[in-house]
Amino acid sequence: MHLKLLPTFFSFCILVVAVVAVDNAETSALLSIKSGLIDPLGLLSNWTKNTPYCRWNGVQCDSTGSVEGLGLSRMNLSGKISEEIQHLTSLARLNLCCNAFSSSLPRSLTKLQKLEVLDVSLNSFAGLFPTGFTATGLTVVNTSGNNFVGLLPEDFGNLTSLEILDLRGSFFEGSIPKSYRNLRNLKFLGVSGNNLTGKIPAELGELSMLEKLIIGYNGFEGGIPPEFGNLSSLRYLDIAVGNLDGEIPMELGKMQSLTTVYLYKNNLKGDIPKEIGNMSALVLLDLSDNQISGAIPIEIARLSKLQLLNLMCNRLTGSIPAGIDELTKLQVLELWNNSLTGPLPANLGRNSSLQWLDVSSNSLSGEIPDGLCNGNNLTKLILFNNQFSGPIPMSLSSCSSLVRVRMQNNKFNGTVPNGLGKLAKLQRLELASNELDGEIPADLASSLSLSFIDLSHNHLKSSLPSNILSIPTLQSFMASDNELTGDIPAHFQDFPSLSEIDLSNNNLSGRIPASLASCEKLVKLNLGSNRLTGEIPTAIAMMSTLAIIDLSNNLLTGSFPESFGNSPALEMLNLANNNLSGPVPTNGILKTMNPNELAGNPGLCGGVLPPCGSAISHSIMTSRRSDHIKHIVAGWATGVAAVLAIAIAVFAVHQLYRRWYTVDGCFCDGCDEETSSGSGHAAPRIPAPEFRQR
Repeated sequence: MHLKLLPTFFSFCILVVAVVAVDNAETSALLSIKSGLIDPLGLLSNWTKNTPYCRWNGVQCDSTGSVEGLGLSRMNLSGKISEEIQHLTSLARLNLCCNAFSSSLPRSLTKLQKLEVLDVSLNSFAGLFPTGFTATGLTVVNTSGNNFVGLLPEDFGNLTSLEILDLRGSFFEGSIPKSYRNLRNLKFLGVSGNNLTGKIPAELGELSMLEKLIIGYNGFEGGIPPEFGNLSSLRYLDIAVGNLDGEIPMELGKMQSLTTVYLYKNNLKGDIPKEIGNMSALVLLDLSDNQISGAIPIEIARLSKLQLLNLMCNRLTGSIPAGIDELTKLQVLELWNNSLTGPLPANLGRNSSLQWLDVSSNSLSGEIPDGLCNGNNLTKLILFNNQFSGPIPMSLSSCSSLVRVRMQNNKFNGTVPNGLGKLAKLQRLELASNELDGEIPADLASSLSLSFIDLSHNHLKSSLPSNILSIPTLQSFMASDNELTGDIPAHFQDFPSLSEIDLSNNNLSGRIPASLASCEKLVKLNLGSNRLTGEIPTAIAMMSTLAIIDLSNNLLTGSFPESFGNSPALEMLNLANNNLSGPVPTNGILKTMNPNELAGNPGLCGGVLPPCGSAISHSIMTSRRSDHIKHIVAGWATGVAAVLAIAIAVFAVHQLYRRWYTVDGCFCDGCDEETSSGSGHAAPRIPAPEFRQR
């Protein structure tokens, strides 16, 4: 060998030795890591000395053959990461996401000087998160979805290259470190879903590059820092369920890039700042479940890109701004549980793709706009507990997108629109506690999708459509407190979905259909306060699912079915005020049932009642009949006395009126004509108490 080539040769030998040494160190480190892992899928089976480690699953090498990436995500791995990982000195990317680790992280991670991306998300890593990272090139740290405890690492504030810091969904406590103000390249900061307390640092308002801030689901103190208005690049703000109080800062109106604001489920007070109308890019706004008061600012109508507006469960008053019906992109409007008044905006839904409207539990009034479903996108129309009046719009019958219609506890009048039964997606129809009259539309019986129908507490007349109780998807049908007549339809065969039937307080007659027993899932049956006759079908008494049965206040005859006592589900049985006779069985629930639920059946005896044929029984029955007669006589006497009292009062008032009119002459000319019996004015009707429930 030429002497001049010796230095080159020695350099080459040194390089080879160094490379071999590095290879040995990295091979040893990787095998040490593997030895600490549980690999049920065998995905690391090629990690052997017989194969170059750059070909091992999940190992990425750079041009020099050094390990620069370790991607072990979604391999169902568990166990413990070895401290030997520190010997992978060129490691830039470590991804352990989406596995089953439950150990702590090795502290030696902090010694990886070239680390750029660290992702250990969606595991069950526990313990303290390692501190002391000195990798100045670290751009991504994702620890979300683990069980880390302790304080948020304050020294993250020294990692000025960080662009993504995701610490969500662990058990970190304490406050957000003020040192995070130094992360001037940060675009994403997430610390939601921890046990953080203290005030939100105003210093976060200095992060001019920040695009997403997700810090809710914690227990902060104080309110939203006004300095957040300086986050000019912020597009997504989520501080929902953060225990915040105070008012919404008007400075938020300066955030022109914001598309999403979630502040729901806090303790925010005061008015919605009108400056919110300056957030021209806003798409999603949710301020629900707070204590916000005052009116909805009309400036919200300037948010032309708004798709979702959720303001429910606050203390808002005043009317819904008319301009909201001009938001052409609005899809979801939820204003329920406030104190809003006035009508719905006249063009609501006419010029937008409205999908969900819920304004229930307010004091809104007026008629329903006819164009709510113009785009045929409306799926949920929820208006209950208001004072809406007028007829139900016929246009709803052609709204093929409807899934839920909940309009109970209002003042709607007229008839139930025809065509609702032909809506292929309609599952829930609630029109109870209104002033509806006319018939139940026959087309409801042709529905193939309705599961819940409630028409109770109206003035519906005529008979039930013959197939109304045989809708194949129907689970609950309620039409109590109406003026329905005729028989109960007997078409129940092969329709076992029904779990509740309530036809009480009507004028139904005829027999109870024995085919009801084919409703294998029926839990509640209320046919009380009608004019039903005949015997109680034995098949119904044998139903194994029935828990509540009310057949009281009818004209039923025959004996007490012994099968009732054998029902394993029966909790309440009311047969009071019928014409049943014979002995009461003593099996099952019948041993302990309340005698009042059998009252008014003078022919019943035994069981929880006095023994059959006893003098006591005869005496008690005689006494009950006597008491019944006395009550009737007393009622007549009271009624006659009341009529006489009213007549005397009317006569006295009339005399006083005549005397005043004669003496003082205070009444205008023509009043007699206006108030005469021929004027055509009907006396005001005092409505029965409404049965309101949310």
